[in-house]
Amino acid sequence: MSSDEKTAAPRSLAEALRVRDDASLAALLRARPDLITPVPTDLTQLATRAGTRASVVRALERLDRFTLQSAEALAVAGEPASYDELLGLMGGDERDPAVAAALPGAVAVLREQALVWGDDARLRLVRTARELLAPSPQHPSPTGLGPSVPEATAGMSPGRVQEIVAAAGLPSTHDAVSAATALSALFSQRRKMKALLAKAPADSLDVLERLVWGPPYGQVTADPAPRLRWLLDRGLLLPTAPGTVVLPREVALHLRGGRAHRAPEPVPPVVAAAATHAPKVVDATAAGQAYTALATVEELLKDWDEGGPAVLRAGGLSVRDLKRTAVALDASEPVAAFWVELAYAAGLIASDGEADERYAATPAHDEWRELPAAERWAVLARAWLTATRTAGVVGGRDAKDRALSALGPGLDRSAAPEVRHRVLALLAALPEGGAPDAESVLARLGWERPLRGPQREDDLRSRLARWTLTEAELLGVTGRGALSAHGRALLGAGRTPGGPAPTGTTRATAAQSPASPASTPAPAPGSDSDSGPGDKLPAPHHRTTAAPPPVPSALSPAEQATAAATAAKLLAPLLPEPLDHVLLQADLTAVAPGPLHRPLADALGVLADVESKGGATVYRFTPASVRRALDAGRSASDLHAFLAAHARTPVPQPLAYLIDDVARRHGHLRVGAASAYVRCDDDALLNEILADKRSAALRLRRLAPTVLAAQADPAALLEGLRAMGYAPAAESAEGDVLITRADAHRTPPRTAPVPVPDGPPAPDGTLLTAAIRAIRAGDLASTAPRKAGPTADATGAASLAPGALPRTSAAETLATMQAAVLTGAALWIGYVNAEGGASQRVIAPVRVEGGFVTAYDHTADEVRTYPLHRITGVAELADGEM
Repeated sequence: MSSDEKTAAPRSLAEALRVRDDASLAALLRARPDLITPVPTDLTQLATRAGTRASVVRALERLDRFTLQSAEALAVAGEPASYDELLGLMGGDERDPAVAAALPGAVAVLREQALVWGDDARLRLVRTARELLAPSPQHPSPTGLGPSVPEATAGMSPGRVQEIVAAAGLPSTHDAVSAATALSALFSQRRKMKALLAKAPADSLDVLERLVWGPPYGQVTADPAPRLRWLLDRGLLLPTAPGTVVLPREVALHLRGGRAHRAPEPVPPVVAAAATHAPKVVDATAAGQAYTALATVEELLKDWDEGGPAVLRAGGLSVRDLKRTAVALDASEPVAAFWVELAYAAGLIASDGEADERYAATPAHDEWRELPAAERWAVLARAWLTATRTAGVVGGRDAKDRALSALGPGLDRSAAPEVRHRVLALLAALPEGGAPDAESVLARLGWERPLRGPQREDDLRSRLARWTLTEAELLGVTGRGALSAHGRALLGAGRTPGGPAPTGTTRATAAQSPASPASTPAPAPGSDSDSGPGDKLPAPHHRTTAAPPPVPSALSPAEQATAAATAAKLLAPLLPEPLDHVLLQADLTAVAPGPLHRPLADALGVLADVESKGGATVYRFTPASVRRALDAGRSASDLHAFLAAHARTPVPQPLAYLIDDVARRHGHLRVGAASAYVRCDDDALLNEILADKRSAALRLRRLAPTVLAAQADPAALLEGLRAMGYAPAAESAEGDVLITRADAHRTPPRTAPVPVPDGPPAPDGTLLTAAIRAIRAGDLASTAPRKAGPTADATGAASLAPGALPRTSAAETLATMQAAVLTGAALWIGYVNAEGGASQRVIAPVRVEGGFVTAYDHTADEVRTYPLHRITGVAELADGEM
């Protein structure tokens, strides 16, 4: 491209992209990754894709409030609009200094994301964005402005337009278009409009005041009141449909003092600290919560260890099972749903996939249990931070009015990871120990990603932010509302993974530059003073650095692992050390004054029942718990030795008696499969069982003096006899005692659920470099001038549409290739690969033989070999192009 072409004003978005450097293109593709999915063939296709409705909507949704307000102002400005006109719409006639300081950064962001193109004298909003943001009766503009005078009078009769022009004190024109233009110019001039409105009745001005900030439409009768008639006669209200009038945009802007928005928000809301705590207190509190989180998840997994609740037919937990889990965890149902979803996100529980499908622990759970406590927490925290499954929506309804259940489908919310990162990043920006005011966090998030349309307090992002604050406290990422040291590390060693935190700072810094528009006085738009070229503001994109787009820069998997490991190292010293002892008491309880070593906790969990939890855990020994230990293969002497080895106090006599008494009775009764049978060497004991009315449900009958048969299955028979106060033992077909062990049920190997991304993932540096190289190569091939000549005339190469492949016969292709080998000329070819993908290339042939051409490919910047039969056509490039 020549230097003249590079300095000339671009005539299209494609031309504007063509003059960008690689860094600017990379910023565009990083902000809008959907543009390279797949990689465009050239810059024209990239520009076309950047203007599609889906891509523009996605880009608009990622703008902060002030940048979006700037785009909305451009949508109601002229086409094209100057920077000075945009500044007037955003800052008003008085040129608000804060707006003037922030506007260069906003325009730079819009340019960077290819939503606006052109220099400062001719700013153009992408057509699709203008259609989305411009006011219409069906879709009112967020600015509250109505159509311009030419738009509102487009369907009006020429005679009526001339009447309005005459009533406004303007000379008549030869046609309605020029009349509407003259009326629009009148309304845009501040002094003349002030004089016209000075003649208006007071009640007519009241009508204008009610419409000035929108909505601009009103209803009138067939015989309007005098105050309305005065406005209609002078075009200050224009009819748009029978019974409907609208306030023209130019009139509203005059009444607003030139502002497109009632309250521009150039500066992001400050996240205020509601309270400040000592960092050590915050870290200690968060560590205590982290320990509680680990204990809760372990208790959940223990409860489901031998097979958890059944899976609903539609997937997920039933309401009854969730309530039962909440009772077991001593938590509310929403909190229980959070713990269940967290364990699922970490890959610790899953469905077993059997015919009678149930939830159970996975093999990964066993590996997780063996990790140190801090590393176990890091696994949970990392899973929470990146998961798209959102426990907060459990109990709600989906789009088809179906209930959303824990572990069920429909819980993925793609925005969840981004919101979690951003909330924690805002907490990290506060002084250490600062606990934020929740409303200020929501206000900041609302500014960074405003909703297009009516603002609601219950929008998804606000709810996600509230859930994040609650869940971070439960998990121990925060303590007393403030971000802990290990929580900061989890975000990634000083990085801010969440998005546009520096936006306001960047704009403020740009505004302090001596060359910024804030320091250059400019006349108010619409004033009667003439403005010349010297009044034009300097181009802001030459002075400022574009603020980063409000898209979270997610950590790569390797960076996530490093951040989690760092967080675990910071947390480890704050967690209590595991103990190897308990305190036995005479009331058949044992007190664990802290976390126990894993083998001790597992053994004690079998021998006793947990009675209470907290800083210390209280276990209670009961006949049923002791029998459970005997069923697991322990003998009475084993239990006595275990307690003596791990008790800091002597074994109380009541506990020793309990163990001996249960052991003496344990196993006298043997239950096996007949359907089921009971055998015992003591026939008097069998007589006692038969005589007991509670055994009627078991339908027992005597087969021999020492054997009873039952019509119940062995498991039901065991439970029934235990409920009657006996201590039976199960036996195998060979007569051996069956030892019941914990950890009996595991699912097959399962992977953790994969997060559902919010659109295409952000491209890495390698992909961006390759994509830009391919786009520029394709653009070179599609825009390189071709020689006019017999070949071009025959094939029509000189008149091909953009992106079309050249077409020549096989003989012409071969002859042109051979001639290029001799002359060293560059050729433009069309090529179709083995998968059927078509592309254009610029090559310099080196050798042609055996049905192949070896050439230096300018588009790929390397030597390649192409089969001649896959080349669709060839054309010579104009002299001096390569």
